[in-house]
Amino acid sequence: MTLKMDAVALQGFLVQEFPQVAADFVIESVTPDALRVRLVVDQRHLRPGGTVSGPSMFALADVAIYLTILSRIGAQALTVTTNCSIDFMRKPAAGVDLLAEARLLKLGRVLAVGDVLIHSVGVMAPVARASLTYSIPPVPAAAR
Repeated sequence: MTLKMDAVALQGFLVQEFPQVAADFVIESVTPDALRVRLVVDQRHLRPGGTVSGPSMFALADVAIYLTILSRIGAQALTVTTNCSIDFMRKPAAGVDLLAEARLLKLGRVLAVGDVLIHSVGVMAPVARASLTYSIPPVPAAAR
């Protein structure tokens, strides 16, 4: 499948549409098969004990699939999460950024389904796995 948005375009989209969190995420690569995005871990992402919190990992998984979908359909900001299931498998390395590898399993006209594996940078074993479904808004007739 041809990409409609590359890493630079996706990062710009985040800055424009989600300036409140754009600095938290760095898109490392986008290919027709997958997207890799980094959560730049800061104090606000930590839970007691010094590891990355579950809500921060959820945000990373959600952003990863959202950007993966947009890389294929273009900048449709109203594409929204309809379901997410996340398994937290092990404690993330303390004070280390997280990487999410996202891939789409299905990209339809109305729904997209994808998987995300989250790792601490430098550690092979995943810390979390998520499965997400997104609703894609209809394209207006004038834009077709």
